[in-house]
Amino acid sequence: MIFVTVGGQLPFDRLVHTVDQWAMNEGREDVFAQIGDSQRPPGHIQWERFLSPTEFQAKASESDIMIAHAGMGSILTALELRKPIVVMPRRAHLREHRNDHQWATVNRLGGNVGIAMASDEEELVALLERLPELPSPTEKRSHECAQLIDFLRHAMSDPE
Repeated sequence: MIFVTVGGQLPFDRLVHTVDQWAMNEGREDVFAQIGDSQRPPGHIQWERFLSPTEFQAKASESDIMIAHAGMGSILTALELRKPIVVMPRRAHLREHRNDHQWATVNRLGGNVGIAMASDEEELVALLERLPELPSPTEKRSHECAQLIDFLRHAMSDPE
């Protein structure tokens, strides 16, 4: 199952629409999305606007891969569960966020330990077409993954 999440703060129609269209074109019926306040609900994939923390954890655990905005909570969840994650950052100039901190996040983390980055819809579709090839954080890399998780948790809790 593919689990798509956009977080709970802002809509991310560009991500939801791209995955929905890809799923339709590919005949995929194994996609579930948490879409938040999306203005364009999907027509081809299963979805809910919001999930409780327990429901979110269950969907993430059940999934084979996660697709998300570049929120740290989603990235940490994927790393902890050893799920590959494809992230597409929200962009401030498209009015998807107040600033481009998600762009900075993926520039720092993209390509590491099972994190693939799509900068736009075209790159997202290209990654979706290669899902089986995407590496996941594995047992072999568990020490590296644990270090990254610890670093990110510390950075997120640091008040500066």
